[in-house]
Amino acid sequence: MNELNSYGFGGAASGNAGSIAASRNRVLRNTYWLLALSMIPTVLGAWVGVATGFSLFAGSPLMSFIAFMAIAFGFFFAIEKTKDSAAGVFILLGFTFFMGLMLSRLIGHILGFSNGASLIMTAFGGTALIFTGMASIATVSKRDLSGLGKWLFMGVLLLIVASVANIWLQLPALMLTVSVLAIAIFSVYILFDVQRIVNGGETNYITATLAIYLDVYNIFVNLLSILGIFGGNRD
Repeated sequence: MNELNSYGFGGAASGNAGSIAASRNRVLRNTYWLLALSMIPTVLGAWVGVATGFSLFAGSPLMSFIAFMAIAFGFFFAIEKTKDSAAGVFILLGFTFFMGLMLSRLIGHILGFSNGASLIMTAFGGTALIFTGMASIATVSKRDLSGLGKWLFMGVLLLIVASVANIWLQLPALMLTVSVLAIAIFSVYILFDVQRIVNGGETNYITATLAIYLDVYNIFVNLLSILGIFGGNRD
């Protein structure tokens, strides 16, 4: 082995490993920067939505859901097609603005509480803690979490089915259960998505940002919903 190293084979392998590690670190770093940037249009969209009273098909939750899914998947398709160009960044930021608009009804509802601003900050802080913790674990963990993908996807499908069913059932207990499970599922999704970058399974920072953004967004929304149920103060 020492002889091989003396001829440069060991050095080449070491250099190649270093190059791969650097590339993965670059993707992760760019993902985190773009994720932070995506918060700006999200907040702007939420502010515009609250200020204008934005509502997608107000009074028709089912139509709102169908319209939301159609627009969201339109964005997903466009992001996938442009992920290797600068246009992909702008489309992603446009999507996060749209998601901010969709968040505005919940934000407006929470701001109706006397402690609404405090609840929003608490949800933001809780989401940040979950993200930091899960991302840190994913970065240092040696355990392969790739097998969780199909189970997490099935969990998301069940959440969607339960959410649609509750449009008609209007069961507070079901809504609370969905929110708790959503926080758990998307917290694990952060582990899964960050580890994919670390292990080289995801090499495009735009699609990586989209995946992690959706994880963080869903944790925040459901955490805020739970805080509104149990901590909202009308006084």
